[in-house]
Amino acid sequence: MNNLRAVDLNLLVVLEALLDERHLSRAAVRLHMSQPAVSHALARLRHLLGDPLLLRGKGGFQPTARALALARPLAEALQNVRSVLGGAVFDAASTQRVFRLAMSDYGAAQVLPALLHRLRTEAPGIDLAISYASRPAMLAALQDGEIDLALGVFAQLPHQLHSDILFEENFICAMDPASLAPGETLNLDTYLARPHVLVASNDGGMAGEVDAALAKLGKTRRIAVRLPHWTVAPALLKGTDLVLTVAQRAVPSRAGNDLILQAPPFVIAPFAFELVRHQRTEGDAGIAWLRAAIAAAVQPA
Repeated sequence: MNNLRAVDLNLLVVLEALLDERHLSRAAVRLHMSQPAVSHALARLRHLLGDPLLLRGKGGFQPTARALALARPLAEALQNVRSVLGGAVFDAASTQRVFRLAMSDYGAAQVLPALLHRLRTEAPGIDLAISYASRPAMLAALQDGEIDLALGVFAQLPHQLHSDILFEENFICAMDPASLAPGETLNLDTYLARPHVLVASNDGGMAGEVDAALAKLGKTRRIAVRLPHWTVAPALLKGTDLVLTVAQRAVPSRAGNDLILQAPPFVIAPFAFELVRHQRTEGDAGIAWLRAAIAAAVQPA
């Protein structure tokens, strides 16, 4: 192993793909190799490293302890090699590139206005392709290389994915002031007696935190309207007795002129809004620039 000239370093690229994909066919597609060729490379890696590395299990391969220990240093070493060969310089002003991002309309509202203003002034050749899916689907797309970055709230990440926390968010209740009697406040009893607007994707999204907090109190609420769109939800409240409990940044500041905004009458834990990337992009100077631009876009003016 100390004689690098005796080692085919292309085998390390195969090992990286196998550790990421944990599936022979997917690794072969990613590497533009035949499945038998990848299988042969795995056999050579096992002989070279003296370890099975990947064992067949349900739905694909399961890495051994040795393979798991190798994953991060291997990814870092290959990214350093890619940086040497491809150059780590990224000139935002002259680059022509499309970045693929996944986010909900809540994420888009927080990130895109300031980000696009910066791109149009500093990086006019950079284009964005925005998509949205459930949280599991976004993470799967990252792992498959179908998108570059995912923005959202993610409870747990696979080992190949890493995140930056963009900000921590609190919840707020919004309602039509005309729906409250003089001197009436939104206490827990009033909250539970009212119908509610629920903003949630098919996988529950952030709204699950609200009902989880109520469940700890042994309480439930009636959902009168369920929809997946954050931006339209505040407009549904005027002239109704509906209550909307959402992330504070989801309610436009101008809505405070027409709606009552107050903290929920029970404790809901805040959540972290994250920017997630695959470890294979660690040496990508363009991705690093975009990550920094997104982080700057969500900071208060």
